[in-house]
Order: sequence, then structure tokens, then C-alpha cells
Amino acid sequence: MGDDLSSAMTSVTLRVGDLAGEWDRTGLIPRDLLRELGAEGRLCAEVPEQYGGWGLGSMHSGAYTAHVGSLCSSLRSVMTSQGMAAWTIQRLGTAEQAAAHLPRLTGGELAAVGFSEPGAGSDLSAMTTTVRRDGDTVVVDGHKKWVTAAHYADLLVIVGRHEDGAVAVVVPADTPGVRIERIADPLGCRAAGHADVHLDGVRLPADSVLGGHALPPALLVTTALAYGRMSVAWGCVGILRACLAAATAHAAGRQQFGRPLAEHQLVAGHLADLYTAEQVATRVCEHASRCWDEGSPDQVVATVLAKHVSATQAARGAATAVQVLASAGSRDGHAVARAYRDTKLMEIIEGSNEMCRLMLAQHALSAPGAS
Repeated sequence: MGDDLSSAMTSVTLRVGDLAGEWDRTGLIPRDLLRELGAEGRLCAEVPEQYGGWGLGSMHSGAYTAHVGSLCSSLRSVMTSQGMAAWTIQRLGTAEQAAAHLPRLTGGELAAVGFSEPGAGSDLSAMTTTVRRDGDTVVVDGHKKWVTAAHYADLLVIVGRHEDGAVAVVVPADTPGVRIERIADPLGCRAAGHADVHLDGVRLPADSVLGGHALPPALLVTTALAYGRMSVAWGCVGILRACLAAATAHAAGRQQFGRPLAEHQLVAGHLADLYTAEQVATRVCEHASRCWDEGSPDQVVATVLAKHVSATQAARGAATAVQVLASAGSRDGHAVARAYRDTKLMEIIEGSNEMCRLMLAQHALSAPGAS
């Protein structure tokens, strides 16, 4: 796997080249490139080989995700969405649904997952999107907002209320009643294809409902978000590595007062902080991935911890990198300028910092010895 993974990383590096800044400025990644990467299984690396994926475990997938994140957070975000869609289908769908949909996601089609609504973010009880049965069909009505990669998507995995619980339903993006409205000029991950999705009387075959029955809303959403949190966490490791590389190169090469910038103690302190942030984020992600690969009962809390720590460290680290590069890193499209904007979103998506802290506090209170 090591040689194959290294080859995959090299291939993605060559394809991205120096284009990430341009994608950030224009707000678009070429759809043909995304389809090409998807057809090679590079957008959802944990899909089993029987469905055309790579069948990677969490640790190897994390290393790959971090590498993509170091190149372009928008591309990593599209990859996260594709992986979340595949993970949701794999975990919640029947064997027949997995066989029908997963090869599409490893064959060049693109996917996005819709959770949030205008009045429902972390508060799942406020979700108003509905999926109702009508004979041998289901009808979907609702409005999802800020759906990453929806602008590019061929398939949408939409979460909605159904009977006494919730379901995830696979919706082809070209179905009558679906309207995708791109979000203009997002703060970060500008080329990730963020969009609002409007669903007005969208009629689908009944077998579009994954698993065919309702689940508790919290269980359904947590299942999908778990993958997304790990992907974001490892992506933040990649952002930190890119920031560290840019900051050290600049500090070593730029002269101030007759000596390299890196030899000034305050600047050296910034570099030490950046290195520490990258190491902390890497280790917490490695721990979480080990929990995934070993099926540890600590998997849930380790995932939340990895997402929270990595996003927080990345946001601080990106700000530090901008400080070190100063005007050199302040122009639109520069790697650290992108990172500065992108990492703020990482502190919000797939569970905001505040939600992660609440979940971690609840775990601490439930741990043996807590009183």
C-alpha cells in the first residue's frame, strides 16, 4: 500500500500543480478533473475494492487526505463530500443499494450530502425537510443550505424527516423539482462548490431511501458526520503542513537587520508554535484513525477530539503563518492567505468548535470518576 499511496499522492500533486490559487480566485475546480479523479477512486478512497474503490483503512486514507489538504482545501472538501456520500450509502444502505450506487461514485459521478437547513444546523429537532411515501414512490420537500460540492454533484444524499424518525435518500441532481443555487463568494474553500439545494415535490422510487426505513435523526446524522469529521481533521493536518512549509521557507530566505528572519527569536517562536500545532494535530488524528481501524469503543470521542483539535490548531497556525510571511502571504490566492480563510470554515463545519466542546465535556462528565 505504501508505494501505491505514494504514487497516488504524486499523481494528485502533479494534477493540482500551481492551480489551487487560480481555483480559489475563480471559485471553480474544473469538473472534468473532478470526474477524472473520481473515476480513479481518488475521491472516496475508503470504498471497498469490490465497488471500484481503494479499500483504504482510516490511517492510510488520513495520510492521503492530509496530502490533498496541503495542496488545496477546496479539492479536499469535494473529496470529503464524496467520501461522506459513499460512507452513508455503505453504512445505511442495503447490499443492493451499495452495489447500485458505490460504483457510480468510483466511476466518475460526483456526490454531495445535505444536512443543514435555514433553521436547523446543530439542532436536528428543527429539521423541516420531509420524505413522505406516496404509493411506490417517495416525495421530498425541503431546503438544504451550504451543501459542499452540490454545485458539481450528480447525486445528492439528502437527510429528511420520515414518519417518526429520519432517512437519507439518494436524489439524482437532475430530478424535476431539484434546484441547486450556488453560494457566491464564500469566505473559505471557495472552489468547493457550496450551494443551497431546494427540493420541491421531488418524486423518487421508494428504493431511493437508504435502508428502506426510518432511523433516529441523531443516529443517522452522526453516522455520516463521523466520516466527515475525520476527513476534515486530516485535511487540517495538511493545511498546517502547507503553512509550516511556507513559513519556514520564507523565514529562512528573507533577511532582516542583516540576518535571516528565522534567527530572530520572536519569529523562531512562531515557527516553533507552527511545528507544535502540526505535530499535535497529526498525533490526535493518528489516534482517532487507529480507533477506527481497530474498531475501538473510543472511536466516537476520538473522532470529535481529532476534529476539534485539528481545526483549532489549523486556524491558529494559519494566522501564525500569515504573521510570519506578512505582506508576502497576504495576497489573494497565496497558500497561507487561503489557509487563513479556509481554516475558519473548518472550525464551523461538521460540528462547530462549540458543539465539539459540548460533546467532549459530556464525555468527560460520563467518564469513570466524574462526579
